[in-house]
Amino acid sequence: MRVQPTPLDGAWVIDLMPRSDARGFFSRVFCEEVYSEYGMNPHIAQINLSRSEQTGTLRGFHYQIHPHEEAKTVRCVKGRILDVIIDLRPESATRLHHFSTELSESNRRALYVPEGMAHAFLTLEPQCEVLYTVSTPYAPTSERGIRWDDPVFKIQWPVSQPILSEKDAGWLDFSG
Repeated sequence: MRVQPTPLDGAWVIDLMPRSDARGFFSRVFCEEVYSEYGMNPHIAQINLSRSEQTGTLRGFHYQIHPHEEAKTVRCVKGRILDVIIDLRPESATRLHHFSTELSESNRRALYVPEGMAHAFLTLEPQCEVLYTVSTPYAPTSERGIRWDDPVFKIQWPVSQPILSEKDAGWLDFSG
């Protein structure tokens, strides 16, 4: 695994370091020691799989508040997505900044999202599957969200009319 910093403190891009031979390849996708070395939360309470049938499907922005803040490691195992995170941590030097990266089946890249950041992704191809680990079980009473096109963050999405769930379409602008 190769861990690279993002502009947001505590968020990391994780690239695989495959070892190949005539059969294919082998690569670690998780290592508790590496996570701990970079200050990432290595605890995994859930592993989720999301499938989106259509290009332009947007899921998020989602996060959980205290006492159920969650760290995620997000990987696109089929297709291609634009993965976006927003730093909402009050004490952070990068508060209200965002970062985006493409995750795909072909680049095998993952994004580590620390506690206190909102997360969303947009499918760039049909039939995308996104696998992500979560450090804390889902807690409906702690779930929060932000509208995908909130003007505070000025995120440049490659679509103007994404496909949204009713819940994601109903999130309000960020109130701080």
